[in-house]
Amino acid sequence: MNILIINCGSSSLKYQLLDMDTGTVIATGIIERIGEETGTITQKSYPAKWPDRKNTEDLPVPDHEAAMHLMAARLTGPQWGVIRSLAEIDALGHRVVQGGESFSSPVLIDEGVMETIRENIPLAPLHKSNLTGMEVAAQLFPGTPGVAVFDTEFHQTMPKKAFLYPIPMELYTDLRIRKYGFHGTSHKYVTRAAAEFLGKPVDGVNLITVHLGNGCSMAAVENGRCVDTTMGLTPLAGLMMGTRSGDIDPAILPFLAQNADMRLNDIDAMLNTRSGLMGVCGKSDMRDIHAARDAGDENAQLAFEMFAYRVRKTIGAYLAVLGRADAVVFTAGIGENDDAVRLAACEGLEGLGIAIDPAKNAERTPGIRAIHAEGGQVAVLVVPTNEELEIARATRDVVTG
Repeated sequence: MNILIINCGSSSLKYQLLDMDTGTVIATGIIERIGEETGTITQKSYPAKWPDRKNTEDLPVPDHEAAMHLMAARLTGPQWGVIRSLAEIDALGHRVVQGGESFSSPVLIDEGVMETIRENIPLAPLHKSNLTGMEVAAQLFPGTPGVAVFDTEFHQTMPKKAFLYPIPMELYTDLRIRKYGFHGTSHKYVTRAAAEFLGKPVDGVNLITVHLGNGCSMAAVENGRCVDTTMGLTPLAGLMMGTRSGDIDPAILPFLAQNADMRLNDIDAMLNTRSGLMGVCGKSDMRDIHAARDAGDENAQLAFEMFAYRVRKTIGAYLAVLGRADAVVFTAGIGENDDAVRLAACEGLEGLGIAIDPAKNAERTPGIRAIHAEGGQVAVLVVPTNEELEIARATRDVVTG
């Protein structure tokens, strides 16, 4: 079964074609700068009959409809194609950012599902492109089943005490304002992988999952089910991130409006694109921040310490929520690759049974690995995430019933 994963972002389209019979990736691609004067498509192919190859091309990509057609042409084209025709694709898996309270599991896409996703657009207006991807896919792949897999699905098991905000209840009942959480596909994937690594059933494992990249989130997982997460109504909430502030005092917003003559849109843009690590030290990539720290940049050092402190504080909070944890699980770009962040995030938690072995932590071996010190009561794991594979598995399961 060949499954094509489609991830329409606000200004990009990522895709991956997988052969689920063998578990191999056939091709991956990304189309960036959609809607700008010049866009870029990069596709990397992995067919066994050809050498590994990568092709990048700059060309206009006016909208997501054009991006979808470009993806289809690149997958089947004479020079860089990896399949003869789109009919060789058996199913489509669409990443959908916001499922609201409407969806608690992946679903087969039909007109009713698309209409419900359309109704949820106000909760994530920047990601209405998710729906465009489905609409164009129905034209490009007539008769091919499509499955919607939601970023919010894994977090739908949170109890009301965790997902409701202490604001007037009519804001929830009338406007659906609540914590939804995101990165759910990643948290779900690493939960399953960590449980298998620990030799425990998924429904018997308690984890604190730590997804650290340009966007960051954490989840408290009790018996395999999410009971709390850091992101909220939007992905702006929770941890300090690359360019996003994470949690701040909400009174800062009216303060800025009154004292800095800032409009709401300007404040929103600042909190999403000029805050977090970027706001503190002018850099959003942790690799650049480490280089600046080594060069004696005090603001870079401060940004690093603030970032790790917020992760550490949330680990403690989620340990209190769970009562006990089998493991703390680090994943995503920073979580998987940055030993300094992991070490700082767990520093001082020995009294809670969490301790990292510096030598194990510094290793760069591939795959899942344990980095906790001998005798630690709580395992500390590095688990590479694979959201595309998780979406592909969900798509296969829905399509095959």
